[in-house]
Parts: sequence; C-alpha cells; structure tokens
Amino acid sequence: MNQKEERPIFITIDGIDGVGKSTQLIRLTEFLQRLGRQVITVRDPGSSEVGKRLREILLSSDLEMHRRTEAMLFMASRCEMVETIIKPSLKRGDIVVSDRFLLANVVYQSIGGEIASDELWELGLLANGNLKPDLTLLFDMPASEAMRRINGPADRMESRGVDYMESVRQAFLAELPRSSPVCAVIDASRNPDEVTSQMLEHVSSFLDSHIHHVE
Repeated sequence: MNQKEERPIFITIDGIDGVGKSTQLIRLTEFLQRLGRQVITVRDPGSSEVGKRLREILLSSDLEMHRRTEAMLFMASRCEMVETIIKPSLKRGDIVVSDRFLLANVVYQSIGGEIASDELWELGLLANGNLKPDLTLLFDMPASEAMRRINGPADRMESRGVDYMESVRQAFLAELPRSSPVCAVIDASRNPDEVTSQMLEHVSSFLDSHIHHVE
C-alpha cells in the first residue's frame, strides 16, 4: 500500500509593500491546513521577542543609520527567528510560511549601491545558518499601483517614494532566482481571488513534486 511521506517545507512570500501579501498569506495558510498539515507562520522582521524589538527600530522609528547597519539589524532579527522558531518547526515536520525573508533584506539594502547584493547574500546565509526557503513566491505589480493601495502612515522604506519602490521592485525580480531552488512570480495586480488562484496553482505543483511515496 502506498502512503505519502510528508516532508517539512519552508515557503516564503515577498514583494514590495501594497501587493497584498498579508491577504494571500492567510489564504495560503488555510489551504495548507485543509491538506491536514501543521502550518507555522512568521514575519520577517518580527515573530521572536528580539525580532519585535528590532522591527520597531527598523520600520517604526526615525533613527538615521547606515545601510550596512540596517542590513545587519535585519539579519540579527532573522537569525533569532530561524534558530528559535523556523528550524525547530521544520525539525517537527511542519510547513513554515514566512512573510519576507533574506531576499527582501538583500533587495532593500542593496538599492543605491552602498552595499553589493553579493555581500548581502553571503552575510545573510551566514546569519541564517545557510537555511534557504524551498519555495519563494514573489507578488509583483508596478510600484505606483502598489503604493496607492497602502493605507496608514508610511514606514521607513515606504517613505523613500515611488521611484525608490519601483527600483526595489526591479531588484526583487533580478535577485529572485538566488532566493530558493524553486521560485514563482505572481501577478498581484489582478483581483485577490485571481491572485490566490495563481498562488495555489504554483504551490500545488510544488507540493506534488515534493511528495514521496513509500511502501
């Protein structure tokens, strides 16, 4: 009799602010739970107590800092989350879904040329203990459209303006292949249900290719 062997899986979702990641993360989590899987969701930066404190400094404060300093604080937050939440969850055989991960760190801190993306990838993988997502989903749309969707005050990144955010969008597309072994770009400019359909099509295909059948 064939049985399906469930493997731990690490999925990340990313994209510029305003593309609807939060809505799609909820829908993805519900889909995976309907399959009978235990799903752990995390937010980068955040989730751990250390991460929550660093998130306040990075996104909600008016502190001025060098891009390298900014990058290292993101990496410190992620290191704590990886070691205290993600790795233990994967060891149990869970599916972990993260709202942002190292890809975003590389993209946002490399814009402007103060730090090379190669350096950020190297430092980031060191901070992560070489952990990479199994699948990265990039939600993509023009920055001008995404920023019109944002409600509330702008955070440190959003306040840099639409031209900056469009350069971030293009950097996401350029750096995506380095994020994980399997990547997908999803057109986030469509209505939420169509976006969900695209997302679940990619995820279902990925899951089918990663299920092992045992006797």
